[in-house]
Amino acid sequence: MALLIKNGRIVTATDDYVADILCDEGKIAAIGHDLTAPAGDEVFDATGQFVFPGFIDPHVHIYMEFMGTFAKDDYDSASRAALVGGTTTLIEMCCPSRQEDPLEAFDLWMSKAEGISSCDYTFHMGVTRFDDTTEAKLRTIVDRGITSFKVFLAYKDFFGVNDTELFRTLKLAKELGVVVTAHCENETLIAERQQLLLAEGKTGPEWHEPSRPVQVEAEGVHHLMSFAEATGASVYVVHTSNQPAIEAAMAARARGVDVMLETVIPYLTLDNTYAEQGDFEGAKFVMSPPIRSREHQDYLWNALASGVVSTVATDHAPFDFSAQKEMGRGDFTKIPNGLPSIEDRVNLLYTYGVKRGRIDLHRFVDAASTQAAKRFGLFPRKGTIALGADADLVVYDPTYQGHITVANQQMAADYNPHEGWEIEGRPSLVTVRGEVQVRDGVFEGEAGRGEFLARTLPSTIH
Repeated sequence: MALLIKNGRIVTATDDYVADILCDEGKIAAIGHDLTAPAGDEVFDATGQFVFPGFIDPHVHIYMEFMGTFAKDDYDSASRAALVGGTTTLIEMCCPSRQEDPLEAFDLWMSKAEGISSCDYTFHMGVTRFDDTTEAKLRTIVDRGITSFKVFLAYKDFFGVNDTELFRTLKLAKELGVVVTAHCENETLIAERQQLLLAEGKTGPEWHEPSRPVQVEAEGVHHLMSFAEATGASVYVVHTSNQPAIEAAMAARARGVDVMLETVIPYLTLDNTYAEQGDFEGAKFVMSPPIRSREHQDYLWNALASGVVSTVATDHAPFDFSAQKEMGRGDFTKIPNGLPSIEDRVNLLYTYGVKRGRIDLHRFVDAASTQAAKRFGLFPRKGTIALGADADLVVYDPTYQGHITVANQQMAADYNPHEGWEIEGRPSLVTVRGEVQVRDGVFEGEAGRGEFLARTLPSTIH
């Protein structure tokens, strides 16, 4: 069945015009004026609304064992939440522990999504050790359509790699032409600072950020840049939170390192005072790297507007406040790190970015969709509106007024870090490959119709 979207204001990373879009057999079949649909097919009037390419979240955790517990969402709840918020493609971090076999882990992560996810999905393959068997297994995973790796420079003895493993991963990535995404924090500095703070009786969630200050992240970025420069590998720094970290990456870019920067929506909307709330409420806002002071938030918005920061993701990692965050009461190092935000990223970025004049519509689409598609081998199938592209479309109503609340969310966590926040605009129609999945904030599509996206080698366009 075809779908005709009439009279919408089509906005991509580069274009802005009013036209009709005909979706047929999963693709964008025609773009023009006064188009007609075959008899019996749906026609949606998008007059006065934007039509954006489906948004891509390049950094989510859905199935994840971490800090003695599991992330709360599964692909059923997470994909519905993503779609209600306008995100039509997820790139999940496949993160086995150091003790797990990479191929077995990849098959496990795939099994958690296949036939369950209602939006399209793919993965970054976590490299959490590099022994004599790792290279052959990673080559097999790349052959299966995964063209990005993930390394952690933190979480020693669980996810973290040592310098030999980091070098070998980057060297292989350079040979294969894949991107290495990286969590950049110096694990030794973190461990030492944590122990000092706990010894002083500083045990509450408000001490999480002081245990991982901006210098810890900036040093991690600098460390990664040295290895990327030595190997020639392309790298993507995830969840960048502060000015010194960005400056370390930009210095390397000036030397010729192929580096792209991501930030995440919590850093653009929340600040460190949220994690300093009393009665353990601050635990709701514990993530790593931590949420920073307002000065860094302002710097991030400017870096996003200029394109220095290329993408806005979520680092969605949901844990219940009541049963899971409580594990760290009396010891902040045991609070599961992560926030739920997969459902609200697009609306928050539009409301507090576009509507507040911090970014324009083109940068909005570019940062939330197009740049991720280009970097991770999905463009032009995803990330734009063009003939032959997948018909992943978001008709967006800029007149909508509402508030975020846990009571109405699709995410499985028992709280929302943006509870009560105003939003000005939301998707009125969301399609995945031409099929309507969401209408006026309600999921009404086919559960489990999401497809695994085997990817091509990524672009180096920034």
